Amino acid sequence: MADTAPLSLCAREPHVPADRLVAEMVPPPRFDSVRFATYLPDPDQPSQTEAVRVLEGFAAGLDGDPAGGAKRSFLGFGKAARKAKAPAGPRGVYLDGGYGVGKTHLLASLWHATPAEPERKAFGTFVELTNLVGALGFQQTVKTLSGHRLLCIDEFELDDPGDTVLVSTLLARLVEAGVALAATSNTLPGKLGEGRFAAIDFLREIQGLSAHFRTLRIDGEDYRHRGLPEAPAPFTDAQVTKAAHATAGASLDAFPALLDHLARVHPSRYGALTDGLAAVCLTDVRPVPDQSTALRLVVLADRLYDREVPVLASGLPFDRLFSEEMLNGGYRKKYFRAISRLTALARESKGLVAE
Repeated sequence: MADTAPLSLCAREPHVPADRLVAEMVPPPRFDSVRFATYLPDPDQPSQTEAVRVLEGFAAGLDGDPAGGAKRSFLGFGKAARKAKAPAGPRGVYLDGGYGVGKTHLLASLWHATPAEPERKAFGTFVELTNLVGALGFQQTVKTLSGHRLLCIDEFELDDPGDTVLVSTLLARLVEAGVALAATSNTLPGKLGEGRFAAIDFLREIQGLSAHFRTLRIDGEDYRHRGLPEAPAPFTDAQVTKAAHATAGASLDAFPALLDHLARVHPSRYGALTDGLAAVCLTDVRPVPDQSTALRLVVLADRLYDREVPVLASGLPFDRLFSEEMLNGGYRKKYFRAISRLTALARESKGLVAE
């Protein structure tokens, strides 16, 4: 293949208009085609079948225009629920379970099944939602999302009390405006029972909203039973560089330089940072030096995973990115997720290296 000058993430400083941030709150490309019908419940896990049944009913109850019609919908949604000062019953659903049981699949299926125009449904991670507030401001975010029928929040974080309170306040305002809510937990592999405790923590953290959520426990085999995924062995600098030049649309950056660059780009723009990339090639991967840098890397890993961008790297394997102190600390859930996702993307990159 002819030599191609690779792109550089470090040369990109995207400026993202506010309307794009909101417009991009849809299920990521990885979940474009998922539906309830494509979710295959484990016959040994009845909670999975029950979750599909409840969520299908939840979606069906979100039909019609909340500004018109008197139909009262599933779990208290609809015009009657909006007018009631004290609506009875839960006004949202919370999917509680470990990694690998299909929570995001189900959440994206709910988004697809909800009978409303795409611009009146929003889907994003907890981090993307806090980034949206940071970019738009709290009041503008409330105004922008209040006209939606549904807000789906994937991987609700419980490790940052400040952000949790911020989002709790935002959700309270949206519930008042009649927006339906759905969320998934963010649980840690390797900690027995974490999913159940996460549900309790979630409801405690969003004190004023707890009555609005029905918790759906989704049991099943997941990463907690397998521990951290083993990252593939890194390639050499020469192999990574050669692959970057041979792959149209690939970027090539030194890992330490990329980490420095991420500090100069707002996390809400990391999605735009990856626009048009066919692959990310990194040389000299080494341990992340501090927690602030690590958290920015987590966001980038999420955006790359959402967009299915393979990552080819030299240096250390991705399961050695974070120190033991980080993996045992308050943000460990995010770091485990980042390792899992970067490892998956590293496996997908193997075909870029010529035999």
